[in-house]
Amino acid sequence: MVTRDTPDRTASELIASIAGRVPLRNLHSQVLWQLGVAIVGGDYPEGSILPSDSELLARFAVSRTVLREALKTLAAKGMIEARARIGTRVLPRSRWNLFDSDVLSWHFETGPDVELLRSLAEIRIGVEVESAALAASRRSDAQAEALLAIAISMGEARTPEEFARTDLAFHRTVAEASGNPFMASVSALVELALTAAFTISSPVEDAALTAAAVKSHTRIARAIEAGDADEARAAMKAVITEGFGRAAGRMAEGKPRRK
Repeated sequence: MVTRDTPDRTASELIASIAGRVPLRNLHSQVLWQLGVAIVGGDYPEGSILPSDSELLARFAVSRTVLREALKTLAAKGMIEARARIGTRVLPRSRWNLFDSDVLSWHFETGPDVELLRSLAEIRIGVEVESAALAASRRSDAQAEALLAIAISMGEARTPEEFARTDLAFHRTVAEASGNPFMASVSALVELALTAAFTISSPVEDAALTAAAVKSHTRIARAIEAGDADEARAAMKAVITEGFGRAAGRMAEGKPRRK
């Protein structure tokens, strides 16, 4: 059994920082994080039975109430299931709620692979491309102005995290401008994708890439401002595809992840 120690800054905390949320550091969140990463990382494979409560209590040195709350949270995310006289079994990945920000963070914490990044890009294309098209017909003047301002401000970012935070603000504004509340519900996917970009590759590392990112996001903003749904779709798809290509290329080069 491999036991992972909680790092100074987990993926969940990094995503929370970029998203502007305050990360939790209580005992429940720590136990949940360690169990979640262990399950996603394969320390507890699909179909396996978790150690008994007494073993887990000894390992984490927490109260039974804290452990039970962590296990309940994992069950709610579709990752485990408790059965009488059998124990707590790890469910198949097909049952896991991959739209959950914690589950996504744990995948990222164990080391995202190209297939995970590709899947994220594909689901983003499936949702955000249409979100941009809807924004082109439903945006307010204020939202159109905000998108253009955010796109321009991306060029002022000095760190990958600043860039990711600005990028996230841009995509959130597009989702809000779409007028469809369900578009914002997939924000966890966008947050994870941007965090992956932060740790693998960022346009901030290259002035030409930064300029290209500003240009491509400005293209989306201009299309939405002009009410051109087709151009908004094309521009959004290009941004997502280019972001995936940049990260996948860096991973193919075998570059180490940013800490």
